[in-house]
Amino acid sequence: MPSLKNQQRIEEILLSLKKCDYLSREQLQKMHNLGQTRNAQRLLSSMEEYISHFTEDRKKIYYLNAIGREVVQSEKVRKKTAMIHHYLMRNDLYIHMNRPSSWKNEIKISIPDTKLSIVADSAFISNKIHHFVEVDYQQSMKKNVDKINRYKKLSTINSQFALIWVTKTPYRKKKLESLCTGLKGKVYLWEDIK
Repeated sequence: MPSLKNQQRIEEILLSLKKCDYLSREQLQKMHNLGQTRNAQRLLSSMEEYISHFTEDRKKIYYLNAIGREVVQSEKVRKKTAMIHHYLMRNDLYIHMNRPSSWKNEIKISIPDTKLSIVADSAFISNKIHHFVEVDYQQSMKKNVDKINRYKKLSTINSQFALIWVTKTPYRKKKLESLCTGLKGKVYLWEDIK
C-alpha cells in the first residue's frame, strides 16, 4: 500500500496525463520533480496498474489505461498514435510556459459575423490576454498559411490575443515569423523548449 504522499504523487501524475493526453518520462520528471531517471522509471513502473506506454524514438510515452481513466474520471481513450510528436511538442510548450492553469487543448474559436472558425491546438490566458497555440510538426505550409489568415481575420475584429507557434526547423520558424507579421505572438523551435 503506497504512502499518502506517494498516493498523492500518483494522482497528480494521472491528472497530468488526463490534461496532456501523452507524456514522456522526461516531461513527467520536469512536471513532478521525479528526480533522477532511475527514480522516475521506478515510480512509473509501479504505476502500471493505471498507465500504459509505448516506445517512440527510444523514449517511453505514457498515457492513461482504463483503470487510470476511471480514477481521474477521464473519458478520452488514448492509444499509440502516429501524431505523438504533435502531442509531445504541445506538452513541451505547456511546460515551457509554466503550465498555465487556464490551458485547454483543441479549442474552437468562432470568428464573429463570418462562417469562419479556427481550432487552436491549445489556448490559455496570461495577463488577461488570450494566447492561441499552434503546433507545426508535419503540417503543410499551405495549411499553416490558411490558419494564419484566419487569425489575421480574427485580429481585425479583436486584436487582443497572441499567437504562439512551436515548430521543428529554423527554416519553418523564419517562414512562420514572416507569415505572422502584424500579429502579436512568438514562434518557438521545439529544440529550444525541450
